[in-house]
Amino acid sequence: MPAILRFRGLRAVIMATLDDFEMANLRARELHRSVPRAVSAHYDRKTGRIVIRLSSKMDVSFSPRDAQSLERAAPSQLHPIEISPSGLGIHFPKLDADLYLPALLEGFLGSRKWAAARLGRLGGRSCSKAKRAASRANGRLGGRPKKRRSIT
Repeated sequence: MPAILRFRGLRAVIMATLDDFEMANLRARELHRSVPRAVSAHYDRKTGRIVIRLSSKMDVSFSPRDAQSLERAAPSQLHPIEISPSGLGIHFPKLDADLYLPALLEGFLGSRKWAAARLGRLGGRSCSKAKRAASRANGRLGGRPKKRRSIT
């Protein structure tokens, strides 16, 4: 049977069974056993990196430019850093940005869409021999085709 919750006169129906909650709790317990949690986190102005101390006594650091929603942050916006109660997330209140620690430990500093856009931007700036040759060949054909205006 679905759970029914009331919020200030509003009624919300949540389609979750007790089995769903038990499975979610089981996954959470397994995650807590297998993934170290954040114990502390700070922005190191000297190195320009965010440093996270883990429950395994290991430190992880990365440049804010390499993380989604932090890439344009000023150093003053990177302090303070809050740790979620579970220790699996860090929050930047001045930016209203969050990072999920298990994903960060796997090397994912943003969504797939963000990472793909970033890689595409880097690829567009490359100057390989093949890209230069293709550009010259396209130039001999008259360059980039003119955009056609559509009449609607």
